[in-house]
Amino acid sequence: MWMRSTMAYRASFVMTALGNLAATALDFVTIVLMFSHIHALGGFTLPEIALLYGTASTSFGLADLLAGSLDRLGERVRDGTFDTLLLRPAPVLAQVAADRFALRRLGRVTQGVLVLGWSLPRVDVHWTVVNVALLPVTLLAGAAIFCAVFVAGGAFQFWAGDAAQVQNSVTYGGATLLQYPPGIFSRELLRGVTFVVPLAFVNWLPCLRMLGRPDPLGLPGWVDFAGVPVALLCCALAGVVWRAGVRSYRSTGS
Repeated sequence: MWMRSTMAYRASFVMTALGNLAATALDFVTIVLMFSHIHALGGFTLPEIALLYGTASTSFGLADLLAGSLDRLGERVRDGTFDTLLLRPAPVLAQVAADRFALRRLGRVTQGVLVLGWSLPRVDVHWTVVNVALLPVTLLAGAAIFCAVFVAGGAFQFWAGDAAQVQNSVTYGGATLLQYPPGIFSRELLRGVTFVVPLAFVNWLPCLRMLGRPDPLGLPGWVDFAGVPVALLCCALAGVVWRAGVRSYRSTGS
């Protein structure tokens, strides 16, 4: 329904999508301008950082497209309109995710794919069968991890009332964090995004494997391939948190 509504004004959709693409592109323009004064950041060249940027932006863009509307759940809990979702014969999570579905968010995905495509022929990667297969798996597993964070953050709003900004600090903030080399951050932060909120599995660990660079935390080599199991675990935990949140929901009353 939301897609049909959006496409009813196609010129508006095109301009909005292009505006979204241009706004997100400014992040990478900032990195390019930075490299006009330096040759490397944290030991990473511009194409290598573009690989990190492209994988993080594409994965996050897909998750934002599919589950980005969950940050509005707090509004529905406060005004009681969440009740209407419970009455419909459809999964509640799917309804919340599809609420005000914004097709314009494809602009972020497009921008991430373009940067990723620019980086691939320029990075020094030995494209073995393993590395070639690891790239698309990384994008999909990363999107699933971000989706799980969106769901868990949305579920937290059943108790917090309105925690959209807390959720955004992990999702949007996490996406920005992953665009830069892990070596420039403290070890405490690296441990947090590896063992607490496992955003490192979105792109840091698999990209380090592809680039042949060491892991700052010195983790075993097999951990670089753990993106899919971690994504499945995150989705399962997010599902548990979501069900607990729905069960705890109490209507605002009449």
